[in-house]
Parts: sequence; structure tokens; C-alpha cells
Amino acid sequence: MERSHILVVDDEKDILELISYNLAKSGYRVTSVTTGEEALEKVRSDRPDLVVLDLMLPGLDGLDVCRILTNDPTTANVPILMLTARGEDADVVTGLELGAQDYVTKPFSPRVLLARVRVLLRRQGGAQEDTEPTAVLKRGRLVIDPRRREVRVGDTLIDLTYTEFSLLHFLARRPGWVFTRSQIIGAVHGDEYPVTERSVDVQIVGLRRKLGPSGDLIETVRGVGYRFKE
Repeated sequence: MERSHILVVDDEKDILELISYNLAKSGYRVTSVTTGEEALEKVRSDRPDLVVLDLMLPGLDGLDVCRILTNDPTTANVPILMLTARGEDADVVTGLELGAQDYVTKPFSPRVLLARVRVLLRRQGGAQEDTEPTAVLKRGRLVIDPRRREVRVGDTLIDLTYTEFSLLHFLARRPGWVFTRSQIIGAVHGDEYPVTERSVDVQIVGLRRKLGPSGDLIETVRGVGYRFKE
């Protein structure tokens, strides 16, 4: 079986070596570069299966690289895992809205990074949630049936509004993925829907209350948005 190819982009030598070593040890083929310009060149010459991208780069920074890759039809489907420093919430939000799939905050555990890499590669390799959106989803006691638009917790049928169901189904189809409030609005209502981001918080509060203990499956990512627990 062919090994997945991962491009690592970071200008800090120690971090670059740490990431590259752990990825290679886990069986991945790894290419490492230190600048945004090199990253773009490598993606186009030897397309990777995933890019681990530091946002703070000299010259062309990570957000610029993310924007260029996601706007190019030939590279738009390459998943991007961002590396950020603590307190860079605004950059995380921007990166996610530009098309990055997830992020890891420095300092990070190599085990956490590897787990995120595996999740993104698994999704990219043919996620059921994208090819079979009508499939019944089961997460513990929570069961989501898109065809019937029904949600059950154990044997109890949960009465959800159209928006609450759509929001829950959207998040549950992509466990572990972080979404900003504006991304959630766009997915549930469409980009032009006149809803404030605060309304997403209100919907989440109501949804969690209705789901009871299963509401804990919806995690708040402080300063960014929400994700469904893996």
C-alpha cells in the first residue's frame, strides 16, 4: 500500500524536525520546507495528501499559502492542518474560513498532531459523510436519521427544529472538524442568509439542552467555533 505523502511547512528548525521525525516514524512519506514560496512549489510539483502548515512564516505567510492553495482548482482538495501559536484565534478563524480543515496549537503533543493527521487523511480518503449524506449516524446513544429527519437518544425521540437538526447533522457528519460560526451558517442556511453569528450560539445552547447528556458531543472551541466530538 502506497504511503501517504505529507508536506510540512515551518520555519522553526526544531519543530520541523520534530514533526517530520514523528510522521516518518508513523509510516508517512514526508517532505519538509521552511517558506511559503517553497510550499507552493512543492505542492504543485509533487502533490501531497496533506499539508501541515505553520501560519507564522517569513515572506509569504501561512494564511497566504492557504488562500492560494484553496483558490487553485488543482490544489483546492489538498487538506490543510494549521499550526498556530496560542492567542492567534483570529488567524485560526481566518484560516478555517479560507478552507483549512483543522488546526493544532503550539506547543503540541506529537500524539495529538498524529491523531489530527490520521483523521484528515481518513476523511480525504473517502469519508462516508460526503458520499452518503443520507446514511444513519450513530454516536453512542445518539442516532441521527437524515431521511426521516429524526434524532433519538436511546429510545427517546428528540423534537428538533429544522435548523437544529441541520446544524447537528452538519457537525456529526464531520467529527473532529472545527467549524467557525460563519461556516456553520453557510452550511445550514446558505452564505446569503441574514443570520448573526450569535444566533449559532443560541441554537447550540438549545440543541445541547434537548440532547441531554449527549449534548456534550458538541464541543465549543474557544474563540473559533464548534466541533463534534470524535
